[in-house]
Amino acid sequence: MALIMQDNYEYLDIAAEGTGGSGANLRGVNEGDFQYGIVYSGDAFLGLQGALPEDPAIYDQVRPISALYGGVAHLVVTVNSGIESVADLPGKRIALGNAGSGAALSAERYFSSLGILDQVQIEFLGYSQAAQAMGDGQLDGFWVLAAFPNASVTEASTFADIRLIDLYNPGVEGGFFEDYPFYTQRVLLGGVYPSIEEDVMSFQDTAMLVTNADVPEELVFNALAAIYSDEGLAAMREAHPAAEEMNREGGLLGISTPIHPGAMRYWQEVGIEISENIMPE
Repeated sequence: MALIMQDNYEYLDIAAEGTGGSGANLRGVNEGDFQYGIVYSGDAFLGLQGALPEDPAIYDQVRPISALYGGVAHLVVTVNSGIESVADLPGKRIALGNAGSGAALSAERYFSSLGILDQVQIEFLGYSQAAQAMGDGQLDGFWVLAAFPNASVTEASTFADIRLIDLYNPGVEGGFFEDYPFYTQRVLLGGVYPSIEEDVMSFQDTAMLVTNADVPEELVFNALAAIYSDEGLAAMREAHPAAEEMNREGGLLGISTPIHPGAMRYWQEVGIEISENIMPE
């Protein structure tokens, strides 16, 4: 995206940087350390209310400009762990992703809603590191919140026999989706990962491209025009499989907080209806 945006604007210079994930991006964009970032819709929604876990700060300078893809929750466990359902998790060693990441935050919300957060032995590791640690017998499983399919889940299957756990039905029973309505049902399709033949029920959050409120309207409009041009979308899809979910028709799906005025201008221009709850303030 950075390259596409830069190529469309003669005097623009953008550098893409790796971070700790959604939570870190939310804070960095809010403070103006970054002009753009990828943030999950749920983190932006809770951050605007000052309701993030152990973080009462209000993140009110972050403006979504586009939905990108569904970040789908995976709970990957080894067959040898004996974990066949969420009810088997107490006492098990589970990595949740990097501390403060969208993955870790979603897992903490999920386990808290089900009343088992203090019963799980939690580690904070990145996906690839967690997959290797699980293969070495140091973990019983790990949590992923990312585009489907995810390379680390495939990687994990090369180290051990794996199983994916149904997260959706226990979430319904435990009130998770009542507590966090921005999460929606998603199916992990069987046959995509080695040895996982049956569909597994899960849920997703929406990964969004966000910007700081002070970024000029013209820059945001031009960024979206470049990314969502036919050429831009083709380049995105060639670069990353998650971009297969991107299209103009779904550009605002899953967004639950007010968007940037430059984004409103772009989406109105391409004929996308903007619901009242995400209109710029």
